[in-house]
Amino acid sequence: MKKILLAASECVPFIKTGGLADVAGALPKYFDKEKTDIRVILPKYLCIDKKLAKKLKYVDNFYMDFYWRRLYVGILTCEYEGVTFYFIDNEEYFQGDRPYQGMPWDLGRFAFFCKAVLSALPSLDFRPDIIHCNDWQTGMIPVYLHERFAADEFYRGIKTIMTIHNLQFQGIWNKSETANVTGLSDLYFTDDKLGFYDDANLLKGGMVYADELTTVSENYARQIRTPFYGERLDGLLEARAGSLTGIVNGIDYSLYNPETDPFLAANFTKENFRKAKPRNKAALQKELGLKVDSKKLLIGIVSRLTDQKGICLIAYMMNELCSDNIQLVVLGTGDEQYENMFRYYADQYKGQVSANITYNEELAHRIYAGCDAFLMPSQFEPCGLSQMMAMRYGTLPIVRETGGLSDTVEAYNEYEGTGCGFSFTNFNAHEMLGIIRYAERVYFDHKRDWNKIVERAMDRDFSWESSAAEYEALYERMVGER
Repeated sequence: MKKILLAASECVPFIKTGGLADVAGALPKYFDKEKTDIRVILPKYLCIDKKLAKKLKYVDNFYMDFYWRRLYVGILTCEYEGVTFYFIDNEEYFQGDRPYQGMPWDLGRFAFFCKAVLSALPSLDFRPDIIHCNDWQTGMIPVYLHERFAADEFYRGIKTIMTIHNLQFQGIWNKSETANVTGLSDLYFTDDKLGFYDDANLLKGGMVYADELTTVSENYARQIRTPFYGERLDGLLEARAGSLTGIVNGIDYSLYNPETDPFLAANFTKENFRKAKPRNKAALQKELGLKVDSKKLLIGIVSRLTDQKGICLIAYMMNELCSDNIQLVVLGTGDEQYENMFRYYADQYKGQVSANITYNEELAHRIYAGCDAFLMPSQFEPCGLSQMMAMRYGTLPIVRETGGLSDTVEAYNEYEGTGCGFSFTNFNAHEMLGIIRYAERVYFDHKRDWNKIVERAMDRDFSWESSAAEYEALYERMVGER
């Protein structure tokens, strides 16, 4: 049996800020337990859900040299939905009301976490064949394993995977303080290791020393090897192309299921969505103060409100959009200019635009279920989960062809009767508006064709089973059958 330890800085249901938490929480549940023993390790933040924190059980504690001091490391554990979770405890580093504090504080806390993960292994009665690292917060694990732990026979032969969820976030800080905090010698800060122009880069360190690299879609794995998407790491990624695999994320079908979802006004399936989905639409319109009108094309956006998500394109075209026979529902937070922009249009177009500048999981489910279309015009998108959730609920995605959006949304072809959504190629506001209006024409003038697209979208398999099978194959290539 293969033993895998998945290291992450956040994980559903304990702590979540983004898609990484969904991956870390969902993926381990879908492995064949007879072939793979996969467990998760993460920091024991003080802001972890209080009810879940009470379920944690003490395992062990020890003191570890770090940053010129001897620091306490506690280990706690719990089992949740058949998966074993471990938590690294140190109140000095993991205090606060949110998991990320920004640099330079995050440099110390996650370097500490990485060293503590390796130091804790002998106390776990679980020696992994592979440590599966996720994003820059765990980038020091492959580095430390190479730098000091591999000399110990216990650690010899442990392999590492570095998964890049979003290359934009790399853990960059100045070399001198990074060396001081991590305890690494100057030999590790050359350009072929952690050195990154005049700074140090923790994600780069993980990418250099990990045995395998993965990212969250096949297309994104190709794109990040080019200068436009490579965030100044394209040369390294090209050099490691033979060790780079793209595996599309999945969504948790037990959480995102229109047939059983408790947050909906009416549950539905592919067989009865024509009757039940309009009930969700009307309920959502009423809830958000929109005009209850089945003949409006209701478009949803659940997103961080940033340029990366293409909100700048939407901002450029808001007046044009609002002149059409559509309604727009927005849920999310982000850049202040975009938060205020949506508030302004919600005030200007009462009954047509709803701006919900917050995050509300239950409302997100109702938007996925109640809208007709879902807009994601991202500048880049490593994988994207919202387009999969929308299709699961029969809401057709309108996306830009980039990253995982290209891998998951097949554009509608009216001549062949194929496709499960709508897409445009260039990061251009007029091109986005053109494809939205094409979707409008299909919706208003060819409703039978629209419903066929909905059926194909709901037929798509975005469950974690297929993703887990690809990770299983990667683990087998690395360590072989056990």
